[in-house]
Amino acid sequence: MDFLTSSVYQTTPDQVAGWLADGQSNTLAFLPDSASPRKMAETLVALANTHGGALLIGVAAGGQPGGLLSAQATENQAVAAALMAEPPLVLPLPELIQIDGKDVCVVHVPAGLSQVYSLKGQYWLRDDRENRTMSTAELRMVLVARGEAHFESSIVPGGQRTDLDDSLVVAYLERLAGLTATSTSEALLTRGCVKATPQGEFVPTYAGMLLFGRLPQQFLPAAEIVAVRYAGPTMGDEFVREDIHGTLAEQIRRAETFIATNMRRGMRIRGFAREEVAEYPLAVAREAVVNAVAHRDYSVRGDGIRLLMFSDRMEIYSPGRLPGHVTLENLVSERFSRNEVIVQVLSDLGFIERLGYGIDRMIAAMQEADLPAPRFEETAAGFRVTMFGHGANLVSASAETQRWGNLLLNPRQEQALAFLTQNGRITNRDIQQLSPDVSPETIRRDLSDLVDQGLLIKIGEKRATYYILR
Repeated sequence: MDFLTSSVYQTTPDQVAGWLADGQSNTLAFLPDSASPRKMAETLVALANTHGGALLIGVAAGGQPGGLLSAQATENQAVAAALMAEPPLVLPLPELIQIDGKDVCVVHVPAGLSQVYSLKGQYWLRDDRENRTMSTAELRMVLVARGEAHFESSIVPGGQRTDLDDSLVVAYLERLAGLTATSTSEALLTRGCVKATPQGEFVPTYAGMLLFGRLPQQFLPAAEIVAVRYAGPTMGDEFVREDIHGTLAEQIRRAETFIATNMRRGMRIRGFAREEVAEYPLAVAREAVVNAVAHRDYSVRGDGIRLLMFSDRMEIYSPGRLPGHVTLENLVSERFSRNEVIVQVLSDLGFIERLGYGIDRMIAAMQEADLPAPRFEETAAGFRVTMFGHGANLVSASAETQRWGNLLLNPRQEQALAFLTQNGRITNRDIQQLSPDVSPETIRRDLSDLVDQGLLIKIGEKRATYYILR
């Protein structure tokens, strides 16, 4: 089960046909192909300032598809129109859908955007089937509701265009066939990752540095994930730790690898059958990591994401409390993006669905695995997700025997695994006592082989080293 998709919006002709039949609303707007870029920009701003939605270009006001003179030109106009907003709108790339043999350009505007947008000094909203400018009272309400600092779109002090890795940018652009740009810098400008100075130079934003930077932590040292696996249910002096740096995409991949490597696997009895099962559904753990990376508050200095694995649970903490109007009570249903650019680029890269945070899917997947729903908590300065795994119920002595019964193990290794099943952990000294005539080097090779076969996890270093069952 994989919740992370490479395509966020996949509109079907049937959906568009349904929209045309329903008619315009405060989340759906129609414009003919002859509409000016300014009118497109006005409509996109109005949708963004209201509840999000979709703009269908190539459609008459009554819902009749009129087609497009040049599909590519219309797509380019739609992208340019989004950039006319202040601040620029970073949206999913337009889609082309055929209805009755005629092309319709669909531009999606995500719900829950954190900023308030204007066009030439005017603040538009969507009122039923029309765009209109906001009153002073309406503008004040929207500003209060979305009154967060937009750290990700700020210019990085001292940052230069050369601090961004063009090879990462090119690889990203290869996924976006619909984005036309004359240079990588222009493409980054379109996606909100750089800004143009009055002198015509391009300088990176914090979002651009985090997504494409050569050394992001040089400018944001706290933009990291500290991943730790403890042997027991509490923090101890002996542990496996990895400090994960790099771009946000690299951090997500390395965090997923850390979880998969340090997660126990075993056998469980369901009914009358044994089945192999992991400590946690990997897709749920990955979703929690992606949400932490995408939605944390990067303006918080001195604190990063913490991924802590214990014998009975996994905790993922991210700096920054819930954004905007999102609360613990409405977390499943409400949407609000603190980092719009980061969320969109991670969506483009296939890490996260722009349609939502995936909280509801996390809950459903945990229930499907016969596990409690994740626990969501706000702390004084952050947000924590706790997942409770199978823990002691993951394996039994007989089930463990099933795990290694078909492997080519020597008698010493089988004896060590039996000791582990009873005691939960084993050291070199324990094995030496079990096999007093065996050399320390042979014991080291036996244990190393069990680690390589995925049966044991090594905890600690040197004389403090011990092993637990994976």
